Amino acid sequence: MFKNLLLSLLLVISTINISLADEGMWLLSLLNKNYDEMKAKGFRLSAEDIYSVNQACLKDAIVGLGNERNPHRFFCTGEIISDKGLFLTNHHCGYGYIQSHSSEEHDYLKNGFWAMNTSEELPNEGMVVSILVRMEDVTEKVLDGITDDMNNSDRNSTIRKNAEKIQKEAETGSHYGASVKAMFEGNQYFLFVYETFKDIRLVGTPPESIGKFGGDTDNWMWPRHTGDFSMFRIYAGKDNKPASFSSENVPYKPKFHLPISLKGIKKGDFAMVMGFPGSTERYLTSYGIKEALELTNPAVVKIRTEKLRLMKEDMMKSDKIRIQYSSKHARTANYWKYYIGQSKGLKKLNVQAKKEELEKKFDFWVNSDKSRKAKYGNALNDIEQFYNDNKEFVFAQKYFSECIFQGGEVISFALRANRIFKLLEDKKDEDAKKEGAKLIEGLEDLFKDFNLETDKKIFQALMKLYKEDVPQTYQLDFFNHVNSKYKGSLENFTNDLYAKSVFIDINKYKNFLENPSFKTLKADPAYLLVQSILKLYGSMQGTNAANFSTARRLYLAGLLEMMPEKHFYPDANSTIRLTYGTVGDYQPADAIHYDFFTTIEGIMEKEDPSNYEFIVPEKLKSLYKSKDFGRYGKENDLWVCFTTNNDITGGNSGSPVINGNGELIGTAFDGNWEAMSGDIAFENNLQKCINVDIRYVLFIIDKLAGAKHLVDEMTIIE
Repeated sequence: MFKNLLLSLLLVISTINISLADEGMWLLSLLNKNYDEMKAKGFRLSAEDIYSVNQACLKDAIVGLGNERNPHRFFCTGEIISDKGLFLTNHHCGYGYIQSHSSEEHDYLKNGFWAMNTSEELPNEGMVVSILVRMEDVTEKVLDGITDDMNNSDRNSTIRKNAEKIQKEAETGSHYGASVKAMFEGNQYFLFVYETFKDIRLVGTPPESIGKFGGDTDNWMWPRHTGDFSMFRIYAGKDNKPASFSSENVPYKPKFHLPISLKGIKKGDFAMVMGFPGSTERYLTSYGIKEALELTNPAVVKIRTEKLRLMKEDMMKSDKIRIQYSSKHARTANYWKYYIGQSKGLKKLNVQAKKEELEKKFDFWVNSDKSRKAKYGNALNDIEQFYNDNKEFVFAQKYFSECIFQGGEVISFALRANRIFKLLEDKKDEDAKKEGAKLIEGLEDLFKDFNLETDKKIFQALMKLYKEDVPQTYQLDFFNHVNSKYKGSLENFTNDLYAKSVFIDINKYKNFLENPSFKTLKADPAYLLVQSILKLYGSMQGTNAANFSTARRLYLAGLLEMMPEKHFYPDANSTIRLTYGTVGDYQPADAIHYDFFTTIEGIMEKEDPSNYEFIVPEKLKSLYKSKDFGRYGKENDLWVCFTTNNDITGGNSGSPVINGNGELIGTAFDGNWEAMSGDIAFENNLQKCINVDIRYVLFIIDKLAGAKHLVDEMTIIE
């Protein structure tokens, strides 16, 4: 039975018929199946020019941005643009690192930063980038030993062991890292082998007034005038292999770097995006969409609205707090607005009803054949049952994540010392002291971006929301402590917590780590709170999760079998993908038409000196007035951003936009408001990828920053 399922899957994947060419996040090693369509749209290279194991190709210029603890969980993408390891990504991708280097004395967020030589480039602790070496379909190896009558636990255990063996074999005898990833809900598996570099240095960033122009107001919107880019450099050992940071390291010599086109673009031009999209749910059922609309999205929006208000209130008070909380605010705001837009889009496009119609067709197809009914007959019922049974759990889980784990930082500060708590509880004082010595090293970084009064307000407000909104079954038992000792006053408990806890003052925290004491710990209100949090977290679980996992896998396998004429692609899962389409405009609503590009004229039209989101640097205004655009302008004008219909999502930020000749024409940084439902349902008539024009990027580097030496590194096509 399983072999038949696999055969059906492979049959589907090999189908060339594509109904919506611009939709799809395609795996690089299977691009021959898309090649004719790409060629018809204007692609002039071969499939091997994109992905090859034996020769330098475009994939060798694409980097996934991660952190050292989880290197292959990519949060953004970048592209190598010189033979000295220089790479381009978004300003918002580099934002946290730019912020980490900023201070009131050196406000790189406000003023920008440019290294005028390699000795001025700034190292970024914990930042890593990975380049794909090769990928391989390992479905048969991963599913070796799997049978249809296996329970979910045994199935998962076998798959995990097989995947670990495959990864180990791929890494043995090399300096590469490997990862096996599930596709199509576990119906297919691929091995990805990466070369991961650990010495990454900040080279340049424009000021926020360019890199974040428009701020939260323009986020996810078009027309856009944001120069959303920053630049880093990869360093390697003298053997050109990955090495930890060292002054002896040298700029990395890549196998390939992207040439840059200054020829410009026009409507209908071919455009492809290569990058590491994070997560989509294109095969989500109607039940999942209903949950998002009625339960999870409203919860996130409500909580983050309050958190953003409190952050912004304090950020406006001083430059110090603004710098401390700028990155935190940006991270919180991005998906706050995203969930607002997603809900709006799902409703407007009637996605739930469309999913229900597909499920009716699936149900009819399943029940038309006894063997199909035996295999897939329970899939949709089990999915529906899971959503019905877990409403309270899912709601509480979302609040737990947003209000507690992402609430007041006092909680994460205390949780950081949880291993010490356990050692002290077990009376292993010496071991606790050794563990404390390890944690002292990171305290400066921990408290650099922490303001006690701001955190105090956030903690109290979000804990209040949790207490008021979450069902009693999932309440923290520490609220009983608040009721008994503080007469139910969360404010009084908060005052006590922030006055007495050792975990909110760097000196107290350091003293505790140097001499961990169980007596001190037991009297600390943060310790009592953390114990309550961990107790609840350990007990929170949904019902029938195993059935749900199996049902999703079978439902998708059934869809693949039901529609052999459709060219399916797997959901995004932080693995490298290619999407292709064209440059173009769109009509978001009746009587409204948006052109496909914006110019520097629009920046000047949006300028508002009283609004920090729309401040325009004086030098940019001067260059505009004199029309000093150099070779980057076009007929006395300068293009800033443009739109394509490429299929992207979070993780694609910073991805290169490449023309039919394999040349860089822009960098992707956003999607459009009218199609915010795109992670669940791609809307071919509305979906747009918003990109910063590479000519505007080079203009800022050369003319505004005076860093022409960086442009001179690049391969420019005029």
